[in-house]
Amino acid sequence: MAGKDFALRVQRFDPSVEKRPRFQHYAVPLKDGMTVLDALLYTRDRLDHGIAMRFSCRMASCGSCGMKINGRPRLACETQVAELGASTITVQPMDNFPIVRDLVVDLESFFSKHKGVVPHLVRKGDPSEQDSPSGEYLVKPEELDSFVQFTYCIKCGLCSSSCPTSSTDSLFPGPQALAQAYRFVEDTRDEATEERLDVVDNQHGVWRCHFAGTCSAVCPKGVDPALGIQLLKRHVMAARSPFGRKRSKGRAAAKVFPNPNKDLVKP
Repeated sequence: MAGKDFALRVQRFDPSVEKRPRFQHYAVPLKDGMTVLDALLYTRDRLDHGIAMRFSCRMASCGSCGMKINGRPRLACETQVAELGASTITVQPMDNFPIVRDLVVDLESFFSKHKGVVPHLVRKGDPSEQDSPSGEYLVKPEELDSFVQFTYCIKCGLCSSSCPTSSTDSLFPGPQALAQAYRFVEDTRDEATEERLDVVDNQHGVWRCHFAGTCSAVCPKGVDPALGIQLLKRHVMAARSPFGRKRSKGRAAAKVFPNPNKDLVKP
């Protein structure tokens, strides 16, 4: 297969001067081990310097090169051209995001929603200790097992790009943000459960997920955000139940409802 040309079909669009996207075709020589990112870089460097794209680490760690490849959201740096088994490879920007130019989309809303779920540990009892730690915040292995997979998220946006609810509700936080909310709600070291549940428990929040599962199907790191969202719903239901934990602040709430999902989540 090496040395044989294949067609790279790139969606081009500059919303500042064009009314609709168009496709441009390039002939790219196939090399052993070539990824779609390699093909795009060859095209940009040798055939068309004007192609706009994002990339950084080239090893599926940063999430910068997320795009739609032959109709499926993928990371270009880990998608092998040969494994696609197609003579024509079509690359497009991710769905559900405004297009900046060509393959580059505006992720401002994506990161704003991520920030909205307070994606970091909150310790209310000892703020000075958190600023100047003298030791570690310990977590038991069995407690870590219930949320560790959600720490692997690289914020590439592929899950939100594939989410049918995100395509119809711009106020929906998206699978990435909701899965991260679950990750910190489940973390026994955290003390901001009430605030996070208040953020996701509304008409545009966790209840708008219809469990299509496409977010989990496209995740390049094997994270299952669809599962995380369903387990987050259990936390909300337990918190709002008259038999659940009282609406209180701090770790007292976590003691009553520490880990209802430990039997469902695998590391």
